[in-house]
Amino acid sequence: MQKHLYILTGASRGMGLAIAEQLLKPGNSLLCMSRHTHDALANTAQNAKLPLVQWAQDLSDGLAASERLRQWLESQDAAEIGSATLINNAGMIPQIGPLSQVAPQALAQALRVGLEAPMQLCSAFLGATESWVVPRRVLNISSGLGRRAMASQAGYCAAKAGMDHFTRCLALEEALKPQGAKVCSLAPGVIDTDMQVQLRGASREAFPDQGNFVQLKDKGMLTSPAQAASLVLAYLAKPDFGQNPVADVRD
Repeated sequence: MQKHLYILTGASRGMGLAIAEQLLKPGNSLLCMSRHTHDALANTAQNAKLPLVQWAQDLSDGLAASERLRQWLESQDAAEIGSATLINNAGMIPQIGPLSQVAPQALAQALRVGLEAPMQLCSAFLGATESWVVPRRVLNISSGLGRRAMASQAGYCAAKAGMDHFTRCLALEEALKPQGAKVCSLAPGVIDTDMQVQLRGASREAFPDQGNFVQLKDKGMLTSPAQAASLVLAYLAKPDFGQNPVADVRD
């Protein structure tokens, strides 16, 4: 029986882990790439006899990650796959503060994980599967901060804005192909994750919007990782997925 193949980055915590948990079901085959593997996820897959592969992969080295993915995809039997989807979810916030005070290495790390690696993984995924006669999709997890500037968030905003724009380019390229992939850069809403903890815990001097993030938590305006994962996967399953290359689950 054919399987629906999903490749997911940043699957060891937060919304990424919730997406992995919801994708781990009969009919799907899941490959997760994260800094660390997740034992509970592995146990669930083993107990239910569901196909799961986990790679402990440093996405700050996107070249190595993308080459590993390309080789793995080329080793798969396309006849056993009913569809293939890449979800670029991994991202990170560099040191919170004005750009003048952020260490260059912190900026480099955030841009490699948040922009460089997704581009390289898209290239590997689309190149390795171009001959597959099955539906293919790329879902890049973006952010509202890719579309709205915020002080002390230059690195993160730049990575997500870059993700949005390279996805627009990718959509134009794939639309020219007879069996091109459907692609979208999707903002998943405001989610109660470790990233929110970082933002709330920053000093007001370093981060002028810190109070706004505290209010989001205090007023119960944050979506749980499980809820956000459900919304993202529902969007991915829409018949018109990819019609808008840059979108928001709240629209």
